[in-house]
Amino acid sequence: MHIGELSRRTEVNAHQLRYYEAQGLLAPDRTGAGYRVYDKADVVRVKQIRHLLNAGLSTEDIAYLLPCATGEAPELVGCPELLTAMQTRLRRLDDQVDTLTRSREALAHYIDEAARVGGETYGPFGATAQEPTPTEQANRPGHRPTSNVNALYRKS
Repeated sequence: MHIGELSRRTEVNAHQLRYYEAQGLLAPDRTGAGYRVYDKADVVRVKQIRHLLNAGLSTEDIAYLLPCATGEAPELVGCPELLTAMQTRLRRLDDQVDTLTRSREALAHYIDEAARVGGETYGPFGATAQEPTPTEQANRPGHRPTSNVNALYRKS
């Protein structure tokens, strides 16, 4: 089957299939004219790749694990290097979760503090401070009143 048919059967875009090939995850045969030719095993392989990507593995990890994969789900048979690679990936994910948790806690703290301290709102978050009244503006240090030319020529 050609790439379009593999794309239809797996619901994976052709450009993604070419990317999997570039990453060494797929190795289609070629016709004399250079067209890619896939077989039924490639349908299973693409489904394995999608499942492993959805589990958070990188294409580099997947290339390492695919020789240990069987079935669409896939089931990973006990290759010793497989277990080490997956444990390493799990530690990286745990580190990312820890970092995100700390960031979330810090942000929640800032939000709580801002809510406790005051109600004035300022940009850059879309809200602006209220315009001062003319009296507030006149009472600011260094305020210089401007003259109203029309007022100067008004008849009393």
